[in-house]
Amino acid sequence: MIRGVNRVDLNGIGMTSQRTRERLIQRLIAQGVSDLAVLDTIRTTPRHLFLDEAMAHRAYEDVALPIGFAQTLSQPYIVARMTELLLARGPRRRVLEIGTGSGYQTAVLARLVEEVYSVERIKALQQRARRRLRQLKLRNVHMCHADGALGWAERGPFDGILATAAPERIPEELLQQLAPGGRLVIPVGAERQHLQVVDRTHEGFDTQIVEDVNFVPLRPGTRR
Repeated sequence: MIRGVNRVDLNGIGMTSQRTRERLIQRLIAQGVSDLAVLDTIRTTPRHLFLDEAMAHRAYEDVALPIGFAQTLSQPYIVARMTELLLARGPRRRVLEIGTGSGYQTAVLARLVEEVYSVERIKALQQRARRRLRQLKLRNVHMCHADGALGWAERGPFDGILATAAPERIPEELLQQLAPGGRLVIPVGAERQHLQVVDRTHEGFDTQIVEDVNFVPLRPGTRR
């Protein structure tokens, strides 16, 4: 299931053109991303809309880009890889996202799962993301201004959780909000970070380390 977006919003010129995006997709394939639904979603989601105008010309480079407030828009490879890992064992109905940020990862998830519950600690970022998601007519996203490390217990449990910021260790609250059979994809660590996948089984939690990554830290509390 891939939800559509307004085709007008997909148009770009120059460095945001469809040809430029196709080159990005070929690079993701070369790096090992193979889920066709994920690749098509990356191809057709207008990443340039999630950046300030001054940065939009770099939208389809495979790099992380600043979005203000000491936060970044993750590189497309990481977005694709984490989404692919989350969906690797089948569809997910209810997914919790920790760190809305620009809203780009949110938009990718919203086109691939039934419902996205996204938590952001910085109110100004959340407001910008909300406007962008409305522009793309993605109506299956629920947003909360809160401390991401606490998750969103009132809306849990979730059969998928994806975090876009790195705690030093996985918060217990997130593990407890993961439904049996659910999967958590999260970067973990301080000076050195690893992307981890945690599956909740009847016996407990199975964890695997996927690869080294570099994310902004998961900070406590909220701010305007």
